[in-house]
Amino acid sequence: MNAPHSVDVLIVKQERIGTLQVANPVITSPNIAFEIVKSYLGEPDREHFVILCLSTKNRVNGIHTVSIGSASSALVHPREVFKLAILNNASGIILAHNHPSGVTTPSEEDISTTKRLVEAGQLIGIEVLDHLIICEFEYCSLRENGLM
Repeated sequence: MNAPHSVDVLIVKQERIGTLQVANPVITSPNIAFEIVKSYLGEPDREHFVILCLSTKNRVNGIHTVSIGSASSALVHPREVFKLAILNNASGIILAHNHPSGVTTPSEEDISTTKRLVEAGQLIGIEVLDHLIICEFEYCSLRENGLM
């Protein structure tokens, strides 16, 4: 006979840590998403991987940093991406990360990570609408470039 085992009982709660003023909270183009993410990130010296959580009408419900990496990479796991999306009641998400190098060309790892996240989103019913690679003045949309 097994001895009783204790299991933690938890409650998960979101807490607002600030607000970000955006000119247009409805995403109708990658450029609008770029402007919002750029405003949120600034110009960090390391890669930051963020998600925009969207309603069914593509209105931004939240923006979240998923991971902060080095000058040339940021580790991203589907569990962390979709945990934030689910907690934010997102119908869709836009992935974004910066390239401190100033080069917006996606790496093979960027493309494979995007495909993995698209597949994970399909399983749980949260669509990955785009993945933006962001530099100071420009961006690359993987969707517009046929890479997802």
